[in-house]
Amino acid sequence: MPNESIENHLRNSNVNAFSASRRLPSRRSIENRLLHSVVPSFTFTALAFRTVLEAFQSAPVTHSPCHSGNGEGELGSILAGMAAPRLNLDGEVIKPLKICMIGAGGFIGSHLCEKLMFETDHSVLAVDIYSDKINHLLQPGQKWSDRIEFHKLNIKNDSRLEGLVKVSDLVINLAAICTPADYNTRPLDTIYSNFVDALPVVQYCRENKIRLIHFSTCEVYGKTIGSFLPPGHPLKQDPAFYMLKEDETPCIFGSIDKQRWSYACAKQLIERLVYAEGAENGLEFSIVRPFNWIGPRMDFIPGVDGPQDSVPRVLACFSNNLMKGEPLKLVEGGKSQRTFIYIKDAIDVVQRMIENPSRANGQIFNVGNPYNEVTVRELAELMTDVYCKVSGQKRPEQATIDVTGMEFYGPGYDDSDKRIPDMTIVKKQLEWEPKTSLYDLMESTLTYQHATYAEAVKRSMSKTTVN
Repeated sequence: MPNESIENHLRNSNVNAFSASRRLPSRRSIENRLLHSVVPSFTFTALAFRTVLEAFQSAPVTHSPCHSGNGEGELGSILAGMAAPRLNLDGEVIKPLKICMIGAGGFIGSHLCEKLMFETDHSVLAVDIYSDKINHLLQPGQKWSDRIEFHKLNIKNDSRLEGLVKVSDLVINLAAICTPADYNTRPLDTIYSNFVDALPVVQYCRENKIRLIHFSTCEVYGKTIGSFLPPGHPLKQDPAFYMLKEDETPCIFGSIDKQRWSYACAKQLIERLVYAEGAENGLEFSIVRPFNWIGPRMDFIPGVDGPQDSVPRVLACFSNNLMKGEPLKLVEGGKSQRTFIYIKDAIDVVQRMIENPSRANGQIFNVGNPYNEVTVRELAELMTDVYCKVSGQKRPEQATIDVTGMEFYGPGYDDSDKRIPDMTIVKKQLEWEPKTSLYDLMESTLTYQHATYAEAVKRSMSKTTVN
């Protein structure tokens, strides 16, 4: 019962066992009663134990008419005013942290900020150039208002970043260019954003001995070994040839002229730098490799809250097609296989990384849901069915069309065949597994997309038609 409150636990463990004399029981008596009253499955941490004892012994001796002055009233009053301490996976009391979150205004950052404000006592220095997705958290007068500050700055050229890192207990770096369409058309920006701009963050953490959680990508794995086997080869179905393991799988990229790998190469190089800082200079770090985190507030819809000519990632791209009543475009027939995980599940494990440093430090974590594996074509069919359900629209006669990578992304396109994460390390270290099915996460996400964007998309289409 690690989450049971101390108060309820002690009540259920027979507080009446305390001395019924008119004076408070001795410290030794309290210790013996508390230690022998806890059931085997309950971890009563040293700090929580001391807190109860010190508060109890420092309380004035009063006589409650309800309890005949036997000490139970005093203990009950003290415990009633105490919130049950939150414990980590090792039964240790979780201390509030000041977290510098770079990229807090994005998709992942906004959900992580919510989690930290709603469910913890941690404070956040939210760093980003946009705050739209966390504005609801920044409104004054909320119970967490003194625990979150927004700092509008670009980490490329703002000296204030070092000062924010120095006053923090933990840095989480989410900043990145991570839209596949940009990898071909903006390879220099992609490399600078994901490697060069991340260098000072690592340096500041190392110099000031600040722990770092660095967000990477599943794309660092590149292509699977199985992708080099002939079509139809039986070993393509062997997990050893496609399952991606943090500590074993080689990172295999395409040729240099395939600019699509600019992102993955930059991300891999910054991972190697972070790892080397840990090995040579003692940097405390964790690296996160997300596998297609999906949910509300992901990406943008072109012409509504993003540039008209931009191409977002697959979920937002398909959502845009569905709201416009257009067929979903399947690059190279949609044969690539992917897994998808609900953002709420993924944020749960990030919180575990934050609050269990002894288990997370020095680790690289795949975070995905291998049970939610589909081809991109199957994903398109599922999204069409779910969107028709949540929107009330009829299913289109032609739900999808095939396009080439050249047509969709331009020159330099390349891709991996499968991205299926092995989850052994995260399950062992952080005792975590994803929960949400692919259908449920799509229903939740597309309900949000429809409610948030459908009318705006219609207006945008009307303006385009008029012009």
